[in-house]
Amino acid sequence: MKKGVTIAAYEILNRFFGFDDFRPRQLQIIERALSGKHSLVIMPTGGGKSLCFQVPALVLTEPNLPPNVPSEVRPLCVVLSPLVALMKDQVDALIARGIDANFVNSSLSREERLQRYQDLAIGRYRLLYVTPERFRKDDFWEAISQRNIPLVAIDEAHCICQWGHDFRPDYSRISIILKQLGNPTIMALTATATPDVQADIVEQLGLTPESIETFHDGIERPNLHLRVEEVWGEDEKLAWMENTLKSTPGSGIIYFTLIKSLYRFSELLRQKQLPHVIYHGELDRAQRRTIQERFLREPNQVVLATNAFGMGIDKADIRFVLHADLPNSLEAYYQEIGRAGRDGLPSDCLLLYDQSDLATQMEFLSWSNPDADYYARLHDFLLHDAEQVQAWGLEWLRERLHAKHKHDFRLETALGMLDRYDVIDGSVNPLVYARINPLPSALQDEQALQEKLRRDQQRLLSLVQYVRTDENRHDFLRSYFLGSS
Repeated sequence: MKKGVTIAAYEILNRFFGFDDFRPRQLQIIERALSGKHSLVIMPTGGGKSLCFQVPALVLTEPNLPPNVPSEVRPLCVVLSPLVALMKDQVDALIARGIDANFVNSSLSREERLQRYQDLAIGRYRLLYVTPERFRKDDFWEAISQRNIPLVAIDEAHCICQWGHDFRPDYSRISIILKQLGNPTIMALTATATPDVQADIVEQLGLTPESIETFHDGIERPNLHLRVEEVWGEDEKLAWMENTLKSTPGSGIIYFTLIKSLYRFSELLRQKQLPHVIYHGELDRAQRRTIQERFLREPNQVVLATNAFGMGIDKADIRFVLHADLPNSLEAYYQEIGRAGRDGLPSDCLLLYDQSDLATQMEFLSWSNPDADYYARLHDFLLHDAEQVQAWGLEWLRERLHAKHKHDFRLETALGMLDRYDVIDGSVNPLVYARINPLPSALQDEQALQEKLRRDQQRLLSLVQYVRTDENRHDFLRSYFLGSS
C-alpha cells in the first residue's frame, strides 16, 4: 500500500508529468531524497534522471503556505548545472507543465537578472537552475539567502571530479556552496562515472561513503549495435558515411573533432546529393537554435557536428551515431552514442578509426594540459604587460609564450582555467581585464597537473583498447564503467 511521501510522489508524477508509474529505481531514489538522505545517481542518457530530482523538489515545495508567510520559509530546490545553453529548454518544459521554475545564467540581460533576483528573494520559484559560477556573485547570494533550500540537485556531477572527462573548477567549490546553503539534501546525477570518479565525487562533496547511497542503473543499451571500422584516409571515411546515409533510414548524427574536417566532408556529401545540416560551437546562437529545433522537429534529419551538439537532444528515434573521428575518451564516446535509440528500437553506432586521428587527440591532450611553468609565465605577462596584452591581443601573447609554435593552443586552455578560477577580473573573449588575482595552488602544483595529464592519457588509451578489443563491446564498456568483468 502506498503511504505518506509515496502518495505525494505519485500524485506529483501524474499531475505534472502525466505518468502513472515510475521507472525502476526512480521511486527509491525519490523516497530517499524526501527522507533527507543523500544520493549519487548514475543512469544512462535518456534513463529518467530529471524526474529523480524534479518530483521530490515539487513534493518539498508544494504551495501550501498562505501568501503572508515570510519568504524565508518558502522552500526552493536548486539545480546546479554547467549547461547554460540548455537551462532555458529545461525550464520552458517545466513552465509548460504549470511549474513555477526559472534559471539564472550569463545569457540574461542585467535587467532580466535583477528581476529574477527580486522574484527569488520574495519567494517565487519552486525550482531554480543555476551554474556553480553564479555563487561567486554577491547579489545572487543576497537573493538566495532569503530562501530555505531543502534539496540541491547536482547535474552532470562528473564535472566535480578533476580526474573526470569534463572537470570544471567551480564544481570543486560545491562543498563550500552547500555549507553556505545550510547543508541541504544532495542528489548528484550523471550518466558516466567510473568507480574512481564516483569515489572522488563523494569526497569532493564533503561526504563519507556511508552518508550517501549510490544508485547505478548500469549502462545496458542492448538495442545499440556497436561497431568499429578501421579506415585509411578520407576516401574510406567518406565511403562509410555515404553507405550509412543511404542504408540507414531515419535521423542520425555524424561527429567530427575538427570544424575544418566537418566542412570538408559536408561539401563532399553535398556533391553526392546527400542532405544534411551542420552544427558547431562557432555558429552564432540563433543558428544553433534553428538547427537544433529543426533536428528535433523534423523526421529523417542528419547533422554533421562537433561535440558541441547533443546535450539536451531529446529525440527518441535517432537511428545512428557515426564517429568520423576518434573521440578523446570512452566517457565522451558513451555519452554521444547514448543519444541513439532512446525509443528502444535498434540503432547503429559506428566508430571509424584512422590511426592518424590518435595523433590529433594526443596533440589535443598536450594543449589541454598546460604545466605549472606555463601558467606562471602567462600570469606574469598578464600581470606586468597588461597594456601590451590588451592592446595587441591573443596573437601577440601567443607569440611570446610559444615562440615559433604559433599553432599551439595551450593559451586558450590556460585562459579558460584562469577565468574559471577567478584569476582574471574581466573577460577572456575578448581579453579585457582590470585586475589579475594570484594564481591558485591548483595551477602551481606540477605534480597534480602531471597526474591529470597521465589520467587523460590513460582514458585515451582505454578508448584505443576498446577500438582494438576482440571481446563483446558491450562487455568492454560494462567492465570499464562498472569496474567488473
